[in-house]
Amino acid sequence: MTKSYFRPEIDAMAGYVPGEQPKMANLVKLNTNENPFAPSPEVEKVLKNFNTEQMRRYPDPRADALRCAVAQRNGLEKDNVIVGNGSDDILTMIFRAFTSPDRAMAMLYPSYSLYAELAAMQGAKVIRIALAEKTFALPDDLLEQAKEANLLMITRPNAPTGNSFDISVIENICCSFDGIVTIDEAYADFAEDNCMELVKKYSNVIVMRTFSKSYALAGLRLGYAVSSKEIVEGLMKLKDSYNVDMLSQHIALAAYNDTEYFAARTAEVKEMRSMLKAELEKLGFYCVDSKSNFLFAMPPDQDGNRCFTGLRNEAVIVRYFPGDATGKYVRITIGNPAENARLLEVLRSMYA
Repeated sequence: MTKSYFRPEIDAMAGYVPGEQPKMANLVKLNTNENPFAPSPEVEKVLKNFNTEQMRRYPDPRADALRCAVAQRNGLEKDNVIVGNGSDDILTMIFRAFTSPDRAMAMLYPSYSLYAELAAMQGAKVIRIALAEKTFALPDDLLEQAKEANLLMITRPNAPTGNSFDISVIENICCSFDGIVTIDEAYADFAEDNCMELVKKYSNVIVMRTFSKSYALAGLRLGYAVSSKEIVEGLMKLKDSYNVDMLSQHIALAAYNDTEYFAARTAEVKEMRSMLKAELEKLGFYCVDSKSNFLFAMPPDQDGNRCFTGLRNEAVIVRYFPGDATGKYVRITIGNPAENARLLEVLRSMYA
């Protein structure tokens, strides 16, 4: 056997598997929770008017203009905000800072599978806390299960299930957990509330956001987190020197400031989510109560793989997660009206 030069932890890893980016004719792509609408028109203006001569200079290493905008909107200060090359960049900083072979991480299950891979990179133990069957609610003994961890990851709304958790329960976790609570709010803009105010009350809380979903900028790769000044200062030590490029900073700021367009598009996504849920339920699907831009749906025969395969055969791509907790479901991104109509057309041929 060939000698491996990798650390044993890396050899043992399976690695994170991103959502498929298929190449098909007449594709309806509903598998990676991308926004069905184009980004703000202000983004196009930035691209058209950007002075490329600036590109010979390094970008602002801390993305201060965007940090200031985020801070002002949320009643915080610039030093409470850190910006990254997508939320995954922020997560990498967090896991490097707070996990190690003697500092465990706790996460919900099912949830975003990248967390476990990042913990494995650090050689950290992973404590999986199972959500309730069908409702995917938090267990009453979550704090007891997580007590050995130094980092607790909570995705709210959760992925891949789409449901949220009562904010009073989350606050109790934040004030009772003896470690860092990171609340990943990638889908919060499609929900009725969020956890941003908890940062002001608890020094151990990190709240993360992304531009990939509600701002329709998944191809840009930009995210941010807010926390206490002490935590942000520590995370700054771990980021790449120039982790967010100049053009991305300009584009993100333009999109972030176009609040009218943002509000209109997110409202449309939520309306289409309700309409799609109602149509799926007419076909006998069970849908988890979603607060995100997708639905976690169980087909009438409770065979998620069959549903996934049948749709794929018709060039309609959704996401399937094998496993005891998830194998009965498919995750369906809310598409545009034509995409949703095509999805339903195929499903009616399968289940009506």
